[in-house]
Amino acid sequence: MNTISSIALSGVQAASTRMDAAAHNIANAQTQGFHREVVKQQTQETAGVVTSVGQASEVGADLATDLIEQKQASYQYKANLKTIEVQNQMLGSVLDVKA
Repeated sequence: MNTISSIALSGVQAASTRMDAAAHNIANAQTQGFHREVVKQQTQETAGVVTSVGQASEVGADLATDLIEQKQASYQYKANLKTIEVQNQMLGSVLDVKA
């Protein structure tokens, strides 16, 4: 897999992790003693991003943050899918030119 695809795929996976954590937090907002999941996202030296999931130190829900996190993850997901789509179109154009 080339670099553009790897970077975009890691972005899609990171967005999916962020979306899952936010959904988990929203679903458990009324659970007594619940600690929210927090996703940390870091760039990799080779390319792309890596995520890790931890727990918030404080107890309780933060629905506003989780809703914003879902919206941001949705945009991140769409942007990375568009990158893969454009790369595939460019590859198709190059193949057409060479054919």
